[in-house]
Amino acid sequence: MMTFASASEIAKRIRERDISAVEAVEMHLARIDAVNPMLNAVVTRCDEMALARAREADAELAKGKPLGALHGVPITVKDVFDTAGVRSTGGTKGRKHHVPKTHATAVERLLSAGAILIGKTNTPELSLFYDTDNLVFGKTFNPYHLSCSPGGSSGGSAAIVAAGASPLDLGSDIGGSIRLPAHFCGVSGIKPTTGRVPKSGQVVPAGLPIDQLSQVGPIARFVDDLALVLPIISGVDWKDCSVVPVPLGDLHAVHMNELSVAWYLDNGIFPVSPAVAAVVRDCARIVADQGAKVEEACPPGIARTMDLFTRIFNTDGGAWVRRILKRTGTQEIYPFLNWTDRQEEVSEEPASAFTSLLQEWEQFRVGLLGFMQRFDVILAPVHSHAALPHAELISPELSPAFSYSQTYNLTGWPSVVVRAGASDTGLPIGVQVVARPWREDVALAVAKHIEQAQGWQAPPAITML
Repeated sequence: MMTFASASEIAKRIRERDISAVEAVEMHLARIDAVNPMLNAVVTRCDEMALARAREADAELAKGKPLGALHGVPITVKDVFDTAGVRSTGGTKGRKHHVPKTHATAVERLLSAGAILIGKTNTPELSLFYDTDNLVFGKTFNPYHLSCSPGGSSGGSAAIVAAGASPLDLGSDIGGSIRLPAHFCGVSGIKPTTGRVPKSGQVVPAGLPIDQLSQVGPIARFVDDLALVLPIISGVDWKDCSVVPVPLGDLHAVHMNELSVAWYLDNGIFPVSPAVAAVVRDCARIVADQGAKVEEACPPGIARTMDLFTRIFNTDGGAWVRRILKRTGTQEIYPFLNWTDRQEEVSEEPASAFTSLLQEWEQFRVGLLGFMQRFDVILAPVHSHAALPHAELISPELSPAFSYSQTYNLTGWPSVVVRAGASDTGLPIGVQVVARPWREDVALAVAKHIEQAQGWQAPPAITML
């Protein structure tokens, strides 16, 4: 079924003229028609623009023009990214009708490589929540169980990719926002090293306390597609001052028998479910069978993750969020963001407290970097559970479970999530594959071995179970 093929396979078949770009776009638009009424994952469509571009792509192929790596491949993009001529709301009411004149850098690079934008995917307001819901478009639902959340903030991205209506989406990750939805929806995603991909052109601007927590990356059904896209979107754009031009390694040059791998089940903050624990153990066995040296070992100090992450996020009492809301003209906000107005509860920290926090953050990073002198890779849970109902996911009792992904926003290291198993009820479970800074090639190589060992996973039935 072409709508469940990889982006790489679709591009290959278009190049070889087995299918046309128009056919590829039409099939995916039809799939959106079929599944989106249940999922509410695609919030803005651009059918006419996409079909016009597909016709151009077919004409270019017929003329023998040079083709990009994604020539004719339909894609979706998270609604936090600017897309020229296509509504880009960021899930906030002040931008409900906002249509940018230019593309975000990563979007422009995907389109320049031949990709065809077919729609924008849902996000929580300003991408700042772990459940995909907002006052503009409402909730998005998980294709494996419609009573469950797809996670956030790239929940619309992961849901529509899992449902076979887009082979590839562009997401963003501040505290797990690519990895959590990939885990809940049974797809793959990568948070690259901080500084690998420009963040230019998002609703949340640069220069904020959370800047070093955030990164842009792809979501796809297959690890090979992450490897295909990452070189396309990486590199200096002369807009994002954080980008460093470090060369990308080749995942095919990584040898499993030369790797040292640590794995852990408990970060000292919140225990994982038996199903998640079993999947992580199984992944440790898989990489050991491939010749890697495997050791159960937990990085020092990660029990401080949630405290550090929360204090960095809230350090100015939400003033940075209020500035964004003022700039966008948003007056009515999603309830989660009400914390930014509760100054008596969340006060702005003095400068001395902030500089002390920066020192604590650096000590945390140094401790984990020292741990990685012994290891090339860490295998870890993404979250304590498989997908959960919306209300349960965001309950205060479960908020510590997000710390499993937050750790690697604090370090800025690359982390790939790949589907690695399932719960007793058939909900997907992913594993987090973390590598040393700038070694996305190693994380991708290990994730691909896990993907191959686990074999093809059944797509969602998209029914209310």
